[in-house]
Amino acid sequence: MAKRVFFSFHYQDVIDFRANVVRQHWVTKDDREEAGYFDASLWESTKRSGEENLKQLINGGLDGTSVTSVLVGSETYSRRWVRYEIFKSLGKGNRLFGVHINGITGKDRQTKPLGPNPFDYLGVRFSQDGNSVALLEWDGAQWITYQNLQGWSFPESKPQSVRGQFYQLTKWYPLYDWNADDGFNNFATWTGE
Repeated sequence: MAKRVFFSFHYQDVIDFRANVVRQHWVTKDDREEAGYFDASLWESTKRSGEENLKQLINGGLDGTSVTSVLVGSETYSRRWVRYEIFKSLGKGNRLFGVHINGITGKDRQTKPLGPNPFDYLGVRFSQDGNSVALLEWDGAQWITYQNLQGWSFPESKPQSVRGQFYQLTKWYPLYDWNADDGFNNFATWTGE
């Protein structure tokens, strides 16, 4: 059965058409079930004013999804709202993975070098008692507390082995390449289909 997938991306990659190739690849399949997903993400570059409005828009887009696919272009890793979408997806329990899209030919008929992995720039630190997690981001010099979203508590304490430990999200979430890993045929597998 197809999953409801939230796509997280830098809007420039929509303008350049790279994100569109991934998000619309189902069009050439016999049906959406074969593609493995229903697109639940936000299409437009929103002009809504205010941080809380943006958060509400993203939170609404994530409702009913079970998978988040981060489409990795040149600057995706540094985008404030992509980071928010990743952490919200993590807290929601969505399956998370990234897909390099710079190898896809853009509207300029060019490809680009692969962009940095956004999961390298985000991390979590478990509390000493294992009852909560703090969210952290790399600011280019050090790990700092992520300001746009609070960490969360767990209903049960986490095992002793993770208490007080820091983990980059790279440890848990894979990054594929649309071209090299044949995303057209493998995307459904990546979603956990």
